[in-house]
Amino acid sequence: MRRDLSVPALAVTVLLWASAFVAIRALGDAFSPGSLTLGRVLVGALALTLIARPTRAAMPTGRPLLLVVIYGVVWFGIYNIALNAGEQHLDAGTAALVVNVAPALVALFAGFVLGEGFPKPLLVGIAVAFSGVALIALGTRDPDAVATASTTGVVLCLVAAVTYAIGTLTQKPALAHVKPVMSVWLGCVVGAVVCLPFAPQLVRELGDATTSDVLWLVYLGVFPTAIGFSTWSYALARISSGQAASTTYLVPVVATGIAWALLDETPAALALVGGVLSLAGVAITRIRPRRKVAAEA
Repeated sequence: MRRDLSVPALAVTVLLWASAFVAIRALGDAFSPGSLTLGRVLVGALALTLIARPTRAAMPTGRPLLLVVIYGVVWFGIYNIALNAGEQHLDAGTAALVVNVAPALVALFAGFVLGEGFPKPLLVGIAVAFSGVALIALGTRDPDAVATASTTGVVLCLVAAVTYAIGTLTQKPALAHVKPVMSVWLGCVVGAVVCLPFAPQLVRELGDATTSDVLWLVYLGVFPTAIGFSTWSYALARISSGQAASTTYLVPVVATGIAWALLDETPAALALVGGVLSLAGVAITRIRPRRKVAAEA
């Protein structure tokens, strides 16, 4: 019997995804949102080609293929573009705080799509989480904040959170038919196709980029994308989407620490309070009624 490595896999994901917020912030002046997304997924696809070893036999068909296309478009394409654009207005820590309302959205969407209902903790938690987002939006207007920020950045990061939730819910059933690494390779390929209109822009910006910028881009494609999404997919194939998404509570904390160390930026005080409130709301959504727990037992 093979050992389940879901917990260490998710630990790797948390660390690498947190570093992605910092890398995106560092590349904000060198690449536009669309070209940065294209460069990231292209590097990720190339890095995974030898590992995934794509063949016709390994390709999904029918409904699994449709699910792959959906999460490839919304998660590897739209999510990255929205997040990249959002981080041109928000510091890395604040962006991570807003995006990580996604686990609450996963639970909400599951109520609609999977018929899991809308228990009181879910509704209360979502209200608390989005109250926190409102505080973050107010906090980004703090003139003493290290990073230039705006409500626009919060809205863009909320779009990223929605697409993150959709990506999780569509990738989970697809993993019953596609191996984790293969699912990430396919997601990168679909994301690259979606972002092809940004190719000329990427070529121009690469020509003007410094060596440091190019290295950050390669890091973003290899580590948070190729490795981080592969470890995430490995765990997602073995545990529920809600459990997997809940582990990302730690991402804002780690992202804020890395951003402080490398970029010397921290969220505004009110944004931090709002972030804590948002994460508390997300945690409330994970509370299960006693009857349900007893029934499962």
